Amino acid sequence: MTDAMIKIGILQAGHVPEELAERHGDYASMLQRLLKGNGFEFTTWNAVDGHIPYSSDQADGWLVTGSKFSTFENRSWIRRLEQFLQRCYALESPIVGICFGHQLLAKSLGGVVTRAEEGWVVGRHCYDTQCGLVFLNAWHQDQVVQIPADAKVIGTSDFCKFAMLAYGRNALSIQAHPEFDDLFLRDLIESRGVGLVPNDRLAKARSNLGKPVDPHPITEAIVSFFAKSSASG
Repeated sequence: MTDAMIKIGILQAGHVPEELAERHGDYASMLQRLLKGNGFEFTTWNAVDGHIPYSSDQADGWLVTGSKFSTFENRSWIRRLEQFLQRCYALESPIVGICFGHQLLAKSLGGVVTRAEEGWVVGRHCYDTQCGLVFLNAWHQDQVVQIPADAKVIGTSDFCKFAMLAYGRNALSIQAHPEFDDLFLRDLIESRGVGLVPNDRLAKARSNLGKPVDPHPITEAIVSFFAKSSASG
């Protein structure tokens, strides 16, 4: 870690449901809480509202959040964000993607994202990663089904074959949500999940609330990635 602060640009690809925002904050604030105390300073661009950075030089590294939207939807902000990630990657500007960010990064670099045959993946799941076995909360119905040529699989699960990807020193991404704690997941289930996610998947997710999740290995991997990228840059 260098003495200078590392500037992380958060590309917010969605908003927390309005009724949950006061209690939990938005996705950007959740990620800031996850990564705080590691020499980072953060600036957020609300990409979902059309605010896309004009240059990769506006931050030392980029962090793409989750979203309720699908990467293959025909929305101008998604296409613009995809193009921005392509430029960042070509210029070797470090990128970390979470859930939607994981999918959009893969898609932008030649991968394929579709609705998952497994259906909705909600709640606590075990992931076999380069950091070891970790339990994390998840929330998605889309998945990367074909990875880009530059990508290496560094994490998988029973429900998600390509759960964590590395792109050399350029990028790192994960399908699960290390920033989701049980309090937020519980509220998200009741606010957004009922009527959207099949009842059996919601019941299983509810039954796992209170069981331990451990985002620390993934958090440490993200911190290390940004620190090494900043030092080498």
